[in-house]
Amino acid sequence: MSRYTGSTWKRSRRLGFSILESGDETKKRAYGPGQHGQDRKRKPSEYGSQLVEKQKLRHYYGVSERQFRRLFMIAKADKTQVTGLAFFRILESRLDNLVYRMGFARTRAAARQLVNHGHVTVNGKRVDIPSYLCNIGDVISFKETSPLKVVKESVEGNPTIPGFVTVEAEKYSGVYARLPERNELPKEINEAQIIEYYNRLL
Repeated sequence: MSRYTGSTWKRSRRLGFSILESGDETKKRAYGPGQHGQDRKRKPSEYGSQLVEKQKLRHYYGVSERQFRRLFMIAKADKTQVTGLAFFRILESRLDNLVYRMGFARTRAAARQLVNHGHVTVNGKRVDIPSYLCNIGDVISFKETSPLKVVKESVEGNPTIPGFVTVEAEKYSGVYARLPERNELPKEINEAQIIEYYNRLL
């Protein structure tokens, strides 16, 4: 399945979860989209609940189904960490996500576009692959000597910067300082149900 390109607001309302982290999508209408959105009150099955959790996390990071499953398998193979936390950490290590986390883009989709168009460098080398997995200590910056307008506007918006990255806003540069802890990641997602979902399939 390819990456979802439909309305993010409709997707957020269907999942009951703010994909954009703003909460705006579900603030006005806290029910599913469509003519019968308010009538869908039937309690989902165990499998249905697991599927919803998986979809929430997948759309949150903007990852295709194939990529999502591949990254889960990498996390499951890591015997040094709990699978759920390892999976979160891999997703957070994606280049597009780190560009967003550092405040250089207002959404992950905008961050993905910056990477795709070749504006972003990792340790001084241009990387145009949004799914590129960064390592601790990697320096993320821009190849342009003067910042792009969209990047400048995003930085000037005083975005919330998590503790696992350090940012020099005036230089439009940041460092992936350490792995994130579970309390720094979305609390609304139950990763245990995602693990159960894939255990059914494997």
